[in-house]
Amino acid sequence: MQQRRNANLRNLISPLRRCAAAGVVLLCALSLCGQTPAPQPEREQLLNGLRLLFWLKPGSPEVILKLRINSGAAFDLSGKSGQTALLGDLLFPDPATIDYFTDEMGGKLNVNVTYDSTTITMVGKADQLEHIVEVLRNALVATQFAPELVTKMRDARIKLLRDTTIAPAEVADRAIAARLYGDFPYGRPAAGSPEDVARVDRADVMLTAERFLNSNNATLAVIGGVTKQRAMRTLRQLLGPWRKSEQIIPTTFRQPNPPDTRTLIVNVPGPNVEVRLATRGISRADADYPIAMVLARVTQHRWQASTPELSKQPVFVRSNAYVLPGDFVMGATVNELTVVDSLANAKKVIDSLMTTAATPDEIERAKNEVIGDAMTMLSKPDALADPWLDADTYRLSAPQDQIALLRNVTPADVQRVANRIFNKTTVSVVAGESAPLKAALQGRYQYEVLGEIATPAPSQKPPTKPANNINPR
Repeated sequence: MQQRRNANLRNLISPLRRCAAAGVVLLCALSLCGQTPAPQPEREQLLNGLRLLFWLKPGSPEVILKLRINSGAAFDLSGKSGQTALLGDLLFPDPATIDYFTDEMGGKLNVNVTYDSTTITMVGKADQLEHIVEVLRNALVATQFAPELVTKMRDARIKLLRDTTIAPAEVADRAIAARLYGDFPYGRPAAGSPEDVARVDRADVMLTAERFLNSNNATLAVIGGVTKQRAMRTLRQLLGPWRKSEQIIPTTFRQPNPPDTRTLIVNVPGPNVEVRLATRGISRADADYPIAMVLARVTQHRWQASTPELSKQPVFVRSNAYVLPGDFVMGATVNELTVVDSLANAKKVIDSLMTTAATPDEIERAKNEVIGDAMTMLSKPDALADPWLDADTYRLSAPQDQIALLRNVTPADVQRVANRIFNKTTVSVVAGESAPLKAALQGRYQYEVLGEIATPAPSQKPPTKPANNINPR
C-alpha cells in the first residue's frame, strides 16, 4: 500500500520539463504520419465555470477522467518550493483510495504537478462513474487540512525527497536551471526540496488551495464508456458545488537577474561528467514553439557530428516551454578528457546555426525524429485529451493549427529562431569530480565551484573585496 503511495509521489519528482511538448507532439505525429487526427471533443460548461471536454464511447468498459488545474508550482512562495506538490499529496491522502483504483478497478489514480498546472488522472470502470466523480469531488470540495494530516504528508514528502537517490544527470539539470533562473520559479524544483518543504505550513497549502483550486480555473476531460446524459447529470450533481473563484491569478513574476556566465562546477562522484549549456527560450504559446522543437533536434545532430565521442554517450537538446519563456538546454555525458572540447563544440554549433541555415535533409530528419518519439504515446488513451487541456492551460489556438506550423517549418524559420534564442546569454554547468574538472578548465574557461571559495593565485595581489568563488584564468 505504502509502496504504491511512494510510486505516485515519485512521479512528481521526475524531471517534469521533459514532458512539456507532449500534447502537441502527439497530434503532430498523428497528422504527419498520415493518420486521422484525434476527434474534436464535445464541449460543455457548468454554471460554476468548470469547462468540460467529452470523448464518449457508450458501451466501453473503461472511463477516464482527467482534470487540469491551470496553475502549478510556479506560484510556490520563495523558499517554499514543493508547496503545490504538497497540496497535490493532500488531495488523496488515504493510500486506500489509490489501492481502490489500482486493485479493485484495475485502473489508476495519480496527481502530476508541473510548473504550470496540476493534473489529476483517474482511470476506472465505466459502471463506477458516480463513485469516481464522488472521490474527485471530495478531493476538490472537501480537501482535508487537519493540522496532523498536513504534518504527516509534509513529513512523508520530505522523507521521500531525502531518500530518493539523485543521479548526476538530475543534479546537473537542477544546477543549470538554478544557474539560468536564479530565484525565478523555473529555477526551483516543482516537487520541492527537503529544506523548502520543511518550511511549508498548513496556512501555506490552504492559501494555495484558496487561490488556485477553483472550478473556473480548471478543465475536465471525460473519455470512455458513458453517455453524455449520465456524465452531465453526475458532474452537475457532484462538481456543481465546487467553489468558483472571483479572480484568476495571472502568471506574472519579476524577471530573473542576468545569469552568471562562468562555468559552474558541481562536485559529484563518478567516472563521468555531465555537461549542460542553457539559454532562455520561448513560451509555450509562442508562435515559434514548433520551430524550436525542430531546432532542438537539428542542434543535437550537429553537436553529435562535431564531437564523435557523443555518439557513444547519452546526449540531448530540449526546448522547454512554459506559460512564461522557458529554456533551451543542451546536455551530454562525457569524461574529464573531453569536457572542454564538448563545451567548445557546443558553442560552435550554436554559432553555426545562427549563421548557416539547416539543410532540407536536416529539417526532414528532425521532423521524423520528433514524430518517432511521439509514437509511443499514441496507444495511451488518457493522452487523447492532453492537446486540448494544454490549449486551456497555455491559451493556445486549436491543436490543428500547431500541426500546420510544424509541417511548414523551413530552414529559414530554424535559422531565424536560432538567432532569436542563441543571441541571449548562455550559461554552462559541468557536474563531476571537481579537482580534475578545475584542472581541465583552468586557462580555458572562467569557472566557479559550487560551495567553494577560491584562493587567489600566489602571483596575484589579493583583491580589496572578497571575490567569492572566482577562479582566475
